[in-house]
Amino acid sequence: MLALATVGFAVNFWAWALLSPLGPGFKDSLGLSSFEQSLLVAVPVVVGSLGRIPVGALTDRFGGRVMFPIVSAVTIVPVLYLGLAGHSSLAALLIGGFFLGIGGTAFAVGVPLVSAWFPPERRGLAIGVFGAGMGGTAISALTTVKLVDASSMATPFLITAGMLAVYAVTAALLLRDAPGRAVSTEPLARRLAATARLGITWQASALYAVTFGGYVAFSVYLPTYLKAGYGLTQADAANRMAGFVLLAVAMRPVGGWLSDRLGPVRVLAGSLAVVVAGAVVQSFTPPLAPLGTIAFLLMAGALGAGSGATFALVALLTPATEVGFVTGVVGAAGGLGGFLPPLVMGSLYGEYGTYAAGLALLAIVAAAALAYTLTGIRTAVQGGDRAPRTGRGRRHRTAQTTV
Repeated sequence: MLALATVGFAVNFWAWALLSPLGPGFKDSLGLSSFEQSLLVAVPVVVGSLGRIPVGALTDRFGGRVMFPIVSAVTIVPVLYLGLAGHSSLAALLIGGFFLGIGGTAFAVGVPLVSAWFPPERRGLAIGVFGAGMGGTAISALTTVKLVDASSMATPFLITAGMLAVYAVTAALLLRDAPGRAVSTEPLARRLAATARLGITWQASALYAVTFGGYVAFSVYLPTYLKAGYGLTQADAANRMAGFVLLAVAMRPVGGWLSDRLGPVRVLAGSLAVVVAGAVVQSFTPPLAPLGTIAFLLMAGALGAGSGATFALVALLTPATEVGFVTGVVGAAGGLGGFLPPLVMGSLYGEYGTYAAGLALLAIVAAAALAYTLTGIRTAVQGGDRAPRTGRGRRHRTAQTTV
């Protein structure tokens, strides 16, 4: 079930990220401004983020077995639209991108499905492995531009639509929810209120907005940054973005695994410290080889590990009947954290011709998240980083009552 969920996450994220590698090309062919290009790649992010809240709630009610095939099948429609007709104008691309965001909601389906199959002491690693499905963005980065250049604009979209269809059928036939899965039957408004009262909802949302939000922002905007800031070709920039994504993907299960053993607070603190250092270095726009590349790769690994640690925290501290809802809220926060930076970066570059201020802002935000982790999160969890040695029951009760 973990493997099936991870594949589904990857395929849906592949679809979700189709517009990002093509952003620089659309800017040239349609005469877009820097802000318009940023808006184009950001729209699927914000829709996929906000959509995780209702999709997470529906998953709590109906289960991943029902929701994964539905989300995958529905995502086929905007993928085909963009590939066959919706790429001739900015308005058409924005409409297609809006509905493409549905693919990004798959995250809120997979976390509660996977979490229910594993005991608390193994959920960090399991959710981290599932989170590696965000590597679907790397598939998009490595293949989309090459397929367009080699064939036609429709080719990568048709291939992705075919993969979504295959997965939707496979999931409908093979995917199963965990036996004895806790099902919430309370009204949606009451569940939303209960979720809002959980401290873990807002603690994890703040952290995920920085860790996963940073990953999303780089995965959608890095090709533009590298082309404008370093003069790379579109294909070269997309390949380098794929390397960033692959390292972040590889480190996500590592972050979950380390959280099972060392505690998520320590892993988050270390990850955020690395992001601060990398963003400070890159704000000076050093030569890409080797210093710039090292800075980006360090940030990629740290953002991936931090994302895994955040959901290790969620999986351990959230009541079983609310995992989907909390995942939806936290996932929305992470996606929204990835929505704003491309717009800010595009606006600043259009105004000043440099990305230095945007990267300096990333360093400031990451530093604030680090301080919060070492103070508010550590206090709320009450020794959560020692949980593997001292037990989990006390931490579980504390997280549910701390606001």
